[in-house]
Amino acid sequence: MRPEEKDIYKFVIIVAAVLGIIIAYFIISVIRQQRRTLKLNQEKIQAEISTMENERRRIASDLHDELGPLLSAVKLQINSLDTQDEQDRMLISKSGNHIDEIIRKLRDISNNLMPNTLIRKGLIAAIEEFIEGINQLQTQHVRINFEHQINQNIPKEKEIHLYRIIQEIIHNTLKHASASGLQIKLKTADNKLILVTEDNGIGFDYAARRRDNSGLGLYNLGSRAEIMGGELNIATEPGKGMRCIFEIPL
Repeated sequence: MRPEEKDIYKFVIIVAAVLGIIIAYFIISVIRQQRRTLKLNQEKIQAEISTMENERRRIASDLHDELGPLLSAVKLQINSLDTQDEQDRMLISKSGNHIDEIIRKLRDISNNLMPNTLIRKGLIAAIEEFIEGINQLQTQHVRINFEHQINQNIPKEKEIHLYRIIQEIIHNTLKHASASGLQIKLKTADNKLILVTEDNGIGFDYAARRRDNSGLGLYNLGSRAEIMGGELNIATEPGKGMRCIFEIPL
């Protein structure tokens, strides 16, 4: 090889090496930026959900601890009125019944915002109570079966997220799935918490739903799974129901 060719060859190698380094640096920078953006998005979602849960807890506490006793005191004062007029007695009785109804609705709202059972007795008891309430209220009969095998402690924060996930899945099944059955299985294994839900409803085109960004409920499920450092896998197609698998590290 002539000296001129050697010089050209060296020059090409140097240029190729420099270009390779620049391209590699660019790719690494893009990957790092994507990771930073993903982390910031996750932190933003976590902050939003944490704020929402704290606000729910505060409102539930105000309804239960302040408005409830105040209404009970009002009812006590109304019932203490002494009158001989029959119409006044009927009015007092109706007013007392209305106050009882308001207290009951406040209790239901407070329980939906932050179930006392979840705080006092834990996740399993809260899920069972929620399913029992759904079975009593639903007009169409959807058989909800809940199985659990928990042999590890679940952090309280994750209990709240899991409770909200199951709430969302049950509501979506009742509202959209046209299903006759929903199976919910919750277990711990290998330091993981595994939640599997499966219905026999109409299913849907999952790829199209994600492409159109039209599944807010699915987005909420995925966000809560990410906050807990876990993964969500969804299998569904038209006419074949939906199956969700959550794997959450403990």
